[in-house]
Amino acid sequence: QVQLVESGGGLVQAGGSLRLSCAASGRIFRFSTMGWYRQAPGKQREMVAAITSAGSINYVDSVKGRFTISRDNAKNTVYLEMNSLKSEDTAVYYCNLRSAFGVEWGQGTQVTVSS
Repeated sequence: QVQLVESGGGLVQAGGSLRLSCAASGRIFRFSTMGWYRQAPGKQREMVAAITSAGSINYVDSVKGRFTISRDNAKNTVYLEMNSLKSEDTAVYYCNLRSAFGVEWGQGTQVTVSS
């Protein structure tokens, strides 16, 4: 079973930056699509960014130009670099792994942007 462990969340002022990391156990990371999702209080969970095993990337419109997703298959880790953070980026951020074996979620990491 794959385990995902996120890190890097915290409190930051508007305009600041954070880098989230998600380390995966197991051997299927390099064959999987990795994604970052977020859920703000009272809102549905939404996809923020995703990167396929081939390196294709998608972003939700609200973060385009500010967030960058990347992966390091040698380290079984996916990253989310977040710049020019806004108060509306405040949410719990979850790492997601999709493979032929199913879907896995991390435990989430809180990102709070103060205005």
